[in-house]
Amino acid sequence: MKLITKLTLFVTLSKLAVVVLFVLLLPLLVGKVAFQYTNYYLQEQKKKVLDVIRKNGIDFYLQGDSSYGSYTLLKEEYISLAPANGPSIRDTIQTSLRVVEGDTLSYRVLSHQFTNANRKYLLEIGKTTATISEYNLLLQRFTLFALIGLIAITILIDLVFTRKVLRPLGVIIRTKLVHRTFPFKEPLTGIKTSTADFKYLDDSLIDLMNKINEAFQKEREFTSNASHELMTPISILKSKIENILLSHALDEDAQVKIAGLLKTLARLKRIVQTLLYISRIENDQFLKTDQVDLYRLLEDVKDELSHRIEIRKILFKLNIRKDVLLHGVNRDLIFQLFYNLVNNAIRYNREEGEILISDKLVHGKSYSLSITDTGIGIGEKDLGMIFDRFRKKSGQSGEEGYGLGLSIVKSIVRYHGMNIVVSSEVGSGSEFRLIFPREIVA
Repeated sequence: MKLITKLTLFVTLSKLAVVVLFVLLLPLLVGKVAFQYTNYYLQEQKKKVLDVIRKNGIDFYLQGDSSYGSYTLLKEEYISLAPANGPSIRDTIQTSLRVVEGDTLSYRVLSHQFTNANRKYLLEIGKTTATISEYNLLLQRFTLFALIGLIAITILIDLVFTRKVLRPLGVIIRTKLVHRTFPFKEPLTGIKTSTADFKYLDDSLIDLMNKINEAFQKEREFTSNASHELMTPISILKSKIENILLSHALDEDAQVKIAGLLKTLARLKRIVQTLLYISRIENDQFLKTDQVDLYRLLEDVKDELSHRIEIRKILFKLNIRKDVLLHGVNRDLIFQLFYNLVNNAIRYNREEGEILISDKLVHGKSYSLSITDTGIGIGEKDLGMIFDRFRKKSGQSGEEGYGLGLSIVKSIVRYHGMNIVVSSEVGSGSEFRLIFPREIVA
């Protein structure tokens, strides 16, 4: 999962978690706020009543009666003023029941005791809890809608800001890591960003890629130069040894030893020629301008190796489409690619085994071709090293390879922008699957 996706999910889910938590706590919080506001409202009403009494006297309410009571039309609020008996009490605000004209209602009641004209009075101001609940529900809805709106705005801002901040990282990944072919031919340029971490990462990647490219170029030059330089002394040695072998002064034992020396020299010459071949591929010395009929090319490979197939009594099956054309490739390299793979499939196969070449086409997406054998297979520990140069691989037959054949395969595959996937099981056989880029397949 991409970093931007993870951050988006985190921002969204964290905000949703806040909303859920707030919704769960909202009734309690709003209820507390509503009751606090009611308490404040009752305190303000008490101040107004006492202010009227100070200005106009208590008879303004009592009007000659011993007590006073009044309530609104819907009995939502009431006020009561009556003489107080007993010791003085502190102001209280509590929820209690009151009977108003035969109706028992629940009120939030403020009780206040005061003295006027040397007489104690008890003032009660009440507000129905049902009215408080109505305000409570209204306040909850308003608060919830406001919160959802704010959350939506903050999510949008967070996503825009996150994408803007992480945009340089996406540029680094696209330009430095994704679909990069080795060696790196395009010039490496730094990105523009004000984030020091991304700038450091980009500069470090450029520095590392330049060092890798430089080391690879030196390795290619060394391989090419060393191979060229080795060919001359190898040819001279071969000529001198052949001249010695033609000499009649040698006994039979010396001739056998010198003949073995010639075989070793010939193998050395083949290795050097292979290194030169790989060096030419890696230095782009082959043109990719050919159009190749894949079925016909594989038939040519089969004909080239037919004698080996017949000697080992191997059943060769070619089961691919006959209308596949490869554009913008080098025919000689593609031939060498399949020649090496089929040759290995013969070499490491069992007597009277099978080789199957099949293909798979996903329209508009990809084309792949598999070479499957019933041979000795490749051990799991060797599977990741089969394309390494000079990596010896031994099978159940006791044969050893120097890895140059598959190194050529890997170089040709990389040169044409292809991919190769290997799967194998010891004792059951191997499968080499070539995946062709869409632009070269028709």
